[in-house]
Amino acid sequence: MIKNISDIQKKNHFSGTIFVKTTQGVLVDGSYGYANRSERLENNSSTRYGIASGCKLFTAIAICQLIEQGKLSFDAKLRDCLEYDFPNFDKEITVHHLLTHTSGIPDYFDEEEMDDFEQLWMMMPMYHIRQLEDFLPLFQKAPMKLALAERFHYNNAGYILLGLIIERVYRDSFSNYVEEHIFKRAGMDRSGYFEFDQLPDNTAQGYINLSDGKWKTNIYSLPVKGGSDGGAFVTVSDMAKLWDCLMRHQLLGKAYTQRLLQDQVRVNGDSYYGYGVWIEKKNDVIVKYHIMGYDPGVSFHSAFYPETETSIVVCSNESEGAYEIFQELEAQVNRLNKNY
Repeated sequence: MIKNISDIQKKNHFSGTIFVKTTQGVLVDGSYGYANRSERLENNSSTRYGIASGCKLFTAIAICQLIEQGKLSFDAKLRDCLEYDFPNFDKEITVHHLLTHTSGIPDYFDEEEMDDFEQLWMMMPMYHIRQLEDFLPLFQKAPMKLALAERFHYNNAGYILLGLIIERVYRDSFSNYVEEHIFKRAGMDRSGYFEFDQLPDNTAQGYINLSDGKWKTNIYSLPVKGGSDGGAFVTVSDMAKLWDCLMRHQLLGKAYTQRLLQDQVRVNGDSYYGYGVWIEKKNDVIVKYHIMGYDPGVSFHSAFYPETETSIVVCSNESEGAYEIFQELEAQVNRLNKNY
C-alpha cells in the first residue's frame, strides 16, 4: 500500500497526476491541483500534460523503426541525411552520435551553461516556432562545442536534427509520424503534439510560480508547438501504455528494442544513456529505465523497472515538484516488491 503521498503533496503543493502500474494492475492513480487555476478546473486521471524532454524517447523509437525498416542506419552521416548547411559541424557525425548526445554539436539551449529557457525567445519569438526547421537558426552555424564522441553532452539540438531526418525519410511531419506509428499503435489516444493556441479539452495549463507569490502561465515561455526534442502532451495512463508496448516489442522487434534499451554511453557512476532513455545499473544489471522532462511550467518523471515490470509516471503542470513525488513512489514500490 502506498502511503504518505498526500503529505509530500501538501508540503510542496504538488500539482499534477501520479500513476503506478504493476503486473497486478493499477496501484496508484491520483490527481492534485488545478489544470486551469483561473477557472478552478481540477487535474484528473485523463488530463493531458506537457512532458518536455521526456518525449526524446518517442524520437528515438521513431528512428529505430525507420532503421528496422531498412530506410536508415545508425551509421548514416548527418551530412548525407539532411540538405541543410551546417558549416562548422564535424562531417563524421552519425545518427548514433545524435541519439546518444555524443555528437559534440552546439545546443540551442545548453543546460550546462543556461538555466533560463525564456531567454531564448528574446531574439527569436516563441510564436514563430511551429516546425522543426524553425529551430535551426538557433544553432545551425555555431561552432562545435566538443570534439565528436569526446563525451556525453545532453543536447536538445541533436534531437531536433533527428526529427528532421525522420521528416525527410517519412515525407511528412515529425508529429504526424509519432502520432501514427507510436501513439496510435500503443493505444495512446489522448496524447499528441498540440499547439498552445489550439489545445484540446482537458489539457493542463503550465504554471510558473513567482517569488512574490503570484504566478503566470508558460504560453510565452515555450515554442507554440514542441519538437522532436520535447513538447508532446500525454496522460499518465498513456505513458504507462508506452512502456508496456515497448517492453512487449509492439513498437519495435526484439533486436531493435534491445538496441534502444542498451547502455550506449556512460554518463556517470551507474548512470548510462541508451537511445532516448536513461538507464540505471547495479552490479552490471539494469534495474531501471527512466525519462524526465523540465520546462517552465512542466516537470515530469517516469520509469520502468524490468525486474518487477512496474511503471511509475508523475506529470506536473508546474516547473518543479515531480521529482520529490517520484522519489517517494519509487521508494515505496521498492519496499513493497521486497516484501513479496
